Amino acid sequence: MELFELVTARTIPDAVKAQAKSSTAQNGAEIRFIAGGTNLIDYMKLNVERPKELVDINGLPLDRIEKTADGGLKIGALARNADVAQDAVVKEQYAVLSQALLSGASPQLRNMATTAGNLLQKTRCVYYRDTATGCNKREPGSGCSAIGGYNRMLAILGTSEHCIATNPSDQNVALMALDAMVHIEGVKGPRTVPIGEFYLVPGSTPQLETVLEPGDLVAYVTLPKMPPGAKSVYLKLRDRASYEFALASAAIVMKQSSDRIDFIRVAMGGVGTKPWRSVEAEKILIGKPATASNFVAAAEGALHGAKPQSQNRFKVELAKRCLVHAMAQASQSA
Repeated sequence: MELFELVTARTIPDAVKAQAKSSTAQNGAEIRFIAGGTNLIDYMKLNVERPKELVDINGLPLDRIEKTADGGLKIGALARNADVAQDAVVKEQYAVLSQALLSGASPQLRNMATTAGNLLQKTRCVYYRDTATGCNKREPGSGCSAIGGYNRMLAILGTSEHCIATNPSDQNVALMALDAMVHIEGVKGPRTVPIGEFYLVPGSTPQLETVLEPGDLVAYVTLPKMPPGAKSVYLKLRDRASYEFALASAAIVMKQSSDRIDFIRVAMGGVGTKPWRSVEAEKILIGKPATASNFVAAAEGALHGAKPQSQNRFKVELAKRCLVHAMAQASQSA
């Protein structure tokens, strides 16, 4: 068999059956789906990913963005990031998602990158990308070179002694704040997974990043109808304004009534091993006035238990300030 055998997928069942031949759907899978390729191709060039077969899924009818019967939104797995960001319904009702997508990558990459590809985006940890160093995510049991090494960009929440790699996505932080549902087609039939359960923290198995199994294909994502009057904001802090990953980011969805917060969702990026939802911050804010002191208390709660490394201790305070500022913006727009 040639190293890279390109298979064009005609139907969803055919694509699922093709990928089901792989031993895993995680890092090191021998068979990979490819759509935009903006992440996978990078890692193939670096010799980090070496699939024997690529299943081209671009022929599948999974690129639509459409309203659901219950007033929510359905976003196909192959919908391009640029199209989602500029969709009229997304901009009006799910502004946090549009803002998050437009803050990521470059216009050229957003024109190619897909919703499902972004869901499965790999870490930018330098050790994961460098096959000459130890990385438990890339090669289980080889060690985590980032612990005690270069870790300025890496996670402070959800880490373990085996991995501190950060999830790099902007889109997925917004989807976490929007209570997105991930719809999967697999050899055992379709299933739906809340995005909060879709990702796994590293623990002792950092090579397992999601709940996907061999043959699983993300078909689409759905967003629930937002409470009337809810406003949302995405704020991203980074080293430079263009084409850079977050040091800290915040996705806030908020609704106020009678000077009280009666709906709140808080998610963070740049600081977690997965897109990070802060239920702690939400509990502190629900039913409370949208005041600076309450925002500070919520930020403190969100970062409680953070475990910074030698070079990223600054992220604790940076993430708190990011949250406070994003909450203030959401409350002022409400």
